[in-house]
Amino acid sequence: MVHRDTSSRTVDKYLMSYEGRVIAVRRHPAVLLLPVSVVVAGLVACAAISAVGGLIWVWWLWLLTLGYLVWKVIAWSVEFFLVTEHRVMVINGVLNRNVAMMPLAKVTDIALNRSVIGQLLGYGEFVMESAGQKQALRNVDHMPYPEQLYLEVSSVIFGTIDQSPD
Repeated sequence: MVHRDTSSRTVDKYLMSYEGRVIAVRRHPAVLLLPVSVVVAGLVACAAISAVGGLIWVWWLWLLTLGYLVWKVIAWSVEFFLVTEHRVMVINGVLNRNVAMMPLAKVTDIALNRSVIGQLLGYGEFVMESAGQKQALRNVDHMPYPEQLYLEVSSVIFGTIDQSPD
């Protein structure tokens, strides 16, 4: 079963009165690898500069990288991939909220792409094709539980067939 964030008011305020959440997940925490790497590299660089040059003020630069990490964690915590019985949405942004939406009726195909790193860390990318012109919601990367989530999203979009081939 895919983990759903059922306690978020962030998601509920973007639903219409007749809609219910079917799937609501955050992106995989692997999106935070770059900010964490920047903080660690900054820590090593500041320690080296401070030890060799005796410059104490460089630690202020490291605090900036730490602030960058905190901002990215906050942004990750308020970003959701949401599927209802009518639409697919990605909600993101801390100060400026962005909601990208595609009606389920327009989705003609969905593909799951997984890089080697994505396979190792447990995430994938959804690529949604739609009828008509280019949509704002085409690629959704860093999806957790990719195979299971792909099957659940596909069953919501295209319906389920519970018939056995026998």
